[in-house]
Amino acid sequence: MTTRRSFLKTTSVLSAGLMIAPSSFKAKSPLIGLQLYTVRDAMGKDPKATLAKVAAIGYNSLEGATYTGTEKFYGMSPKEFKDVLKQNGQVMYSSHYMLGEAKFNGNSMQGTILNDWDKAVDDAAEVGLKYMVCAYLMDSERGDLDHYKKVADYLNTAGERCKKSGIQLCYHNHNFEFEKQDGKYPYDVLLSTDPDLVKMEMDIYWVTKAGQDPIALFKKHPGRFPLWHVKDMDKTPAKDFTEVGNGVINFKEIFKHKNEAGMKYFYVEQDKTPGDPFVSIKESIDYIKKNLI
Repeated sequence: MTTRRSFLKTTSVLSAGLMIAPSSFKAKSPLIGLQLYTVRDAMGKDPKATLAKVAAIGYNSLEGATYTGTEKFYGMSPKEFKDVLKQNGQVMYSSHYMLGEAKFNGNSMQGTILNDWDKAVDDAAEVGLKYMVCAYLMDSERGDLDHYKKVADYLNTAGERCKKSGIQLCYHNHNFEFEKQDGKYPYDVLLSTDPDLVKMEMDIYWVTKAGQDPIALFKKHPGRFPLWHVKDMDKTPAKDFTEVGNGVINFKEIFKHKNEAGMKYFYVEQDKTPGDPFVSIKESIDYIKKNLI
């Protein structure tokens, strides 16, 4: 099974891509989203067939995994990718990007916040993205609180560039942002960014695994969380990923606070599945349709 780290590294040399939302096309409501990282292996082999399969299951809203590296949309031009999405009745309003401070084989990765960001934003605007998301900080991009302040400055600058093109920058959390340093969470440093320029994509699983309360964060920072990652935590001591509704996270209660959070779009993501990921995403969407929307 491909891990997130190996996937992010691989995208510097292999086809990758992201998101598309045709500006002249809207999918039928309600929008139920899928982060395509969940089906990354299939997307790497045959993206067009995979998107059609995802659409058949019922996901009409997508979030891309990464544009970093190839600066392509799963090997397709913006126009070709937009056409494929439209044929499937899908939209893509959000995509993940890397910070770009870390180097691979001594080289900077293009299509990141710190490298060729102007092109990334221009491409995103061309395909109709509403959100560009800093997906993950590599180990070398974390550091102490002072370094997180530097990252926050990077995000403010990148968010300002996004705003000029009508796009909102967001930051996607894991759990390492909730490991205290000198009595303070790095996540609080990232939240000190300009709230107009940088909003948050809350990964509800990672917030929960870090021992935090998603609803408490919504109350403390109302309107700051327009994007959510929806994935459940299993009932084992490992607290691993599982299908939505199959674990311990109280999504019914969390979804009651979507307006307070400022949530606009949510995406099912399951980093690892026990078997066929298409079986898992079908189980998740069935629960969501019955219980959350």
